[in-house]
Amino acid sequence: MLKSMTGFGRYEVSSGDRKVTVEIKSVNHRYLEVGIKLPRKLNFLESTVRNEMRRYVDRGKVDVFITYENLGEGDTCIRYNSMLAKEYYECYKQISKELGLENDMKASHIMRSPDVVTIENGQDDEEIIESLVIRAIDGAVEKLIETRIEEGERLKTDLLEKLDSMIENVSFIKMKSPVIVAEYREKITGKIHELLEDAQIDEARIAQEVTIFSDKICIDEELVRLDSHIKAMRDDLIKGGTIGRRLDFIAQEMNREANTTLSKTTDAEISERAILLKTDIEKIREQIQNIE
Repeated sequence: MLKSMTGFGRYEVSSGDRKVTVEIKSVNHRYLEVGIKLPRKLNFLESTVRNEMRRYVDRGKVDVFITYENLGEGDTCIRYNSMLAKEYYECYKQISKELGLENDMKASHIMRSPDVVTIENGQDDEEIIESLVIRAIDGAVEKLIETRIEEGERLKTDLLEKLDSMIENVSFIKMKSPVIVAEYREKITGKIHELLEDAQIDEARIAQEVTIFSDKICIDEELVRLDSHIKAMRDDLIKGGTIGRRLDFIAQEMNREANTTLSKTTDAEISERAILLKTDIEKIREQIQNIE
């Protein structure tokens, strides 16, 4: 199963008066990078959340947003974060000074700033909260993976079509290559006949020139390797799994063989096909950057 690194998942879990909501979004990244945004009250769960994400995701930049509410009655209290309030005050004052704006700041403005004033319930149980968070993460991840698989299947279909196009171009080059040598032999023989007219032609010399030319433009090895790379990439796409890095390496090798083919050929049609190969390879490389 092939998965994209782009996806989104949201899940909500409630128990009594407690409610946890988790939203997860992911985009492509070379490695796994997890960013976590959660209420200050749940900071003790950051490591748990990070480890939980590593169970499900191998690659990608993943952002996890967690909100928590407890609407029950009980021993509630209001917490005032004086240090944070002072930082907001200094920040607002600096903005007013630098932008030349009137400093119309009031205490109510600072009170509404995030985490300056919080309401806490003294009856909250950390174990219960952790259980709810994990359940919400598992549900959101399930949704995330669903979207990543859907996108991955679309990528697979597109990549397989591009590989089919590459196979057609490689087949054409294989068919055309021997013709080039024959055409060159005919051309050089005609030139010699034209220059020497009825004089005897040294067939051995012509054969030598044709052999040198043939060696110079020979791309058999490049075409064999291209065939092998295309087959390997097709097999990996069908097999699925965490193959993004491997596909990227194969695409680099494909590009190397296409470049060599283009540099060796003297035929306009083969050059055109080699350019089409390079175009498809570049599109493939762009697509596989988003495969896990």
